[in-house]
Amino acid sequence: MVHHPVAHAELLLLLPNSRKIERLNFPVWPLMHHLHAYPDLRAMFRRLLIAALIGVLAALAVAGFRHAMLLLEWLFLSNNTGSLVNAATNLSPLRRMLTPALGGLAAGLLLWGWQKFNRLRPQAPTDYMEALQTDGQFDVSASLVKSLASLLVVASGSAIGREGAMILLAALAASCFAQRFTPRTEWKLWIACGAAAGMAGAYHAPLAGSLFIAEVLFGTLILASLGPVVVSAVVALLTTNLLSGSNALLYTVHLSRELHALEYVMIVSTGLAAGICGPLFMWLMTASHNVFLRLKLSPPWQLALGGLIVGLLSLLTPTVWGNGYSVVQSYLLSPPLLAVVGGIFICKLLAVLASSGSGAPGGVFTPTLFLGMAVGMLFAQLCGIWLPDQPSMAVLLGMSGMATLLAATTHAPIMSTLMICEMTGQYSVLPGLLIACVLASVLSRTLRQDSIYRQHVAEHR
Repeated sequence: MVHHPVAHAELLLLLPNSRKIERLNFPVWPLMHHLHAYPDLRAMFRRLLIAALIGVLAALAVAGFRHAMLLLEWLFLSNNTGSLVNAATNLSPLRRMLTPALGGLAAGLLLWGWQKFNRLRPQAPTDYMEALQTDGQFDVSASLVKSLASLLVVASGSAIGREGAMILLAALAASCFAQRFTPRTEWKLWIACGAAAGMAGAYHAPLAGSLFIAEVLFGTLILASLGPVVVSAVVALLTTNLLSGSNALLYTVHLSRELHALEYVMIVSTGLAAGICGPLFMWLMTASHNVFLRLKLSPPWQLALGGLIVGLLSLLTPTVWGNGYSVVQSYLLSPPLLAVVGGIFICKLLAVLASSGSGAPGGVFTPTLFLGMAVGMLFAQLCGIWLPDQPSMAVLLGMSGMATLLAATTHAPIMSTLMICEMTGQYSVLPGLLIACVLASVLSRTLRQDSIYRQHVAEHR
């Protein structure tokens, strides 16, 4: 029987009691059903009101995780800047090396202890994508433990994204609210709203958050569902701005050059490069995960080893700590030399592979943005001999690399384009980025069908 390339997809599952990864075929068409029919006017206004409430809850969940992380950094790292790179810079070499390992060990002990204590208890999803594909219910306690473990690894410097736990907590808050106050038929809708709102609060990108849900779920969200999702995302952003006392963009970018034929050619060329680098990056993540599995270590020692590798790399450069946000910001303002970008790119790539491969709970979006920026700037500087105004071009292609590598790894080109535009405020590059992201996504999907999101979820089940 020949399966349609869209109707069926492959998913790698790490079996609970096995160290083997099983490749399963599962139908995608069931995901494409409508969550519900378009409601009447009264029901629609009710859903929009609930969506707004979920947006507030999601923003509070994101803010809670962010403040908990800042508290841990202040207590254990004597850092109040919010930048893990600054924290690593101010630590002694020994503490810089051991801190990620100790954080990984603590998180591993927490996850291992919880698994041993609850091995006979029925397991429900601890990921919002799984919850959306099943009955719309979370394992609340297991999800909170997973989020706490993620807090420990990200606050101790592991090269994994904090935003994954933020989005999970936002979706979990939405799920708890939905199960108490809404009918079962709407639970999946509110989880989708919570995830989009969490993404909006974490990245200041409400449209990208909404489209992420729509694109990743293969268009399951019809208008009746997309409306509440957008409302939740926007309200989450407004609440986040209110709590922080600022409506500043996530990244400050000064891009004054106008886009002409040369710039569009370079943006599209970056997209093609990212379309090749994306599958290569995902292959490296799979290989790293398999290497850790072959070591046959218990979860605490596995996560500790991943943290130790990050710590050793941080002796070369402290920029490998954390999700890379502060480094991306500084490079977008002042692009460094080719040798600096290349060296930091290699170290950061190894750190991300170590953290993700060891099974550290966390997101992969923000590390992908860092690597994408590096790919774009390396491409710009390699072509610099032919390009005028190279620093400005490096910033432009750095942004292009962020968007296109994200598109190549998530297979969500529209979301990736809008995310970069919303995070930087540079909407003038939207047409070029959209073309480049589509090309990167198509090329990546041709080379490797799995997206990084599905791969990461499967490896961390």
